[in-house]
Amino acid sequence: MTDLPGDPLPDSSALEAASPELARALEALGGQLVWRIGKDEASDDVVVRLGFASATPRFAHLPRLRSAGDAELQAALAENRVVIEWVD
Repeated sequence: MTDLPGDPLPDSSALEAASPELARALEALGGQLVWRIGKDEASDDVVVRLGFASATPRFAHLPRLRSAGDAELQAALAENRVVIEWVD
């Protein structure tokens, strides 16, 4: 399980004010990432799979995730039932 911080992420204008170079680097990184979010087949945990776009074919070889609605995602966050998986 992964503990998520309770503080909301800063908006993009706050990042740009803090460091224009950091904002550009994060924007470029975000364009190279892919992700899938869903519920684990074996449990009620919400799984967030994250990887570089070059890893996209490997997502197909992982166990399927069931779709999850907004309410289910919020409940999983509140109950610390979120698992982050990095896909190489």
